[in-house]
Amino acid sequence: MEATITIEYDDEKLAKGVSSAVSPDNYKTPLGLTVTTKRKDRKVTTEIKSEDKMATFIATIDDLLFCVSLAEKTLFAVR
Repeated sequence: MEATITIEYDDEKLAKGVSSAVSPDNYKTPLGLTVTTKRKDRKVTTEIKSEDKMATFIATIDDLLFCVSLAEKTLFAVR
């Protein structure tokens, strides 16, 4: 299973902050699961690949979106 999630921001600084906030999650994945987050200009793209169960794949996407939302709220609060 594979998914690519791309979020485009109005501000490159915000995109950089969100990317930096969720990138550490890329290194803590179970065997058979890879998560890669990259930023280019105002876009943050995360690729998720799973050889495991559908539940793990969906939980990973849910966790990513939760972390992105939390990062956005935090960055907006400190502005």
